Amino acid sequence: MSACNRCGRKIKEENGVPKEGIFSSACAFGYHSHHDGEIHSFSLCEDCYEDLISQFRIPVTITEIMEWL
Repeated sequence: MSACNRCGRKIKEENGVPKEGIFSSACAFGYHSHHDGEIHSFSLCEDCYEDLISQFRIPVTITEIMEWL
């Protein structure tokens, strides 16, 4: 079972499949960064993801999944 890195809430799963959307991200920091050579990764539940993107000055780009495949 995974958990949201922001709020700590456990993400419910059924047969190993999350019962809600999870936003997962990873960033490999390169030279001249405070985190040079590190990879940071985290996951957010849908509520925390919505809260995060509501603070963006430039909205996220939304594409229908069938257009992406």
